[in-house]
Amino acid sequence: MSNCSTPSIVRARPLPDPGRLLHAVTLLCVLLLATAAPAGAASREQIDAEVREATSTLYQHSSSAKELAGRAAGMLVFPRVVKGGIGIGGEYGEGALLIGGRTAGYYSIVGGSIGFQLGLQRKSEVILFMSQRELDKFRNRDGWKAGVDGSVALATLGTGGRIDTETAKKPIIGFIFSNKGLMYNLTFEGSKTTEIRKR
Repeated sequence: MSNCSTPSIVRARPLPDPGRLLHAVTLLCVLLLATAAPAGAASREQIDAEVREATSTLYQHSSSAKELAGRAAGMLVFPRVVKGGIGIGGEYGEGALLIGGRTAGYYSIVGGSIGFQLGLQRKSEVILFMSQRELDKFRNRDGWKAGVDGSVALATLGTGGRIDTETAKKPIIGFIFSNKGLMYNLTFEGSKTTEIRKR
């Protein structure tokens, strides 16, 4: 009798869902950024001081931004948004919502991205709600997501350092900037803003 053995069947394990993998990696990056970034432990007083500094910097870059902020129903300011990762990255920041020049609440912003990135990058972000309707929608939403709950038009400077006319007419206008000036080729799309408690 010949000694025959039954070949074993090797079952391939299913590959992980890319969407879930991206979400998990982004969440990990955000948690690391929130732990490492000084803003993660900032008090109300610290955030308020950084918000004043960030708005002052923005107004130095663009007088149009100051004019629009004066007409806005509400102004969301994130003075320090830290972005980092290798390949797949995340970003995290904390800031405040200003209504009539006064703080009306504190918020965090979280986002993720795919593409070449290495190390940490810092930037400031400001979102202007130009109508009471858009501001109310933002405040009544538990976790407001840019591009889903509201489209944010990224401001760019035209002739004479003025914001282009079409952008100035949008109901929600966003600015991304550093100490050197406004930053372009970026987006708010996919970032999620949530109200947080601060002492």
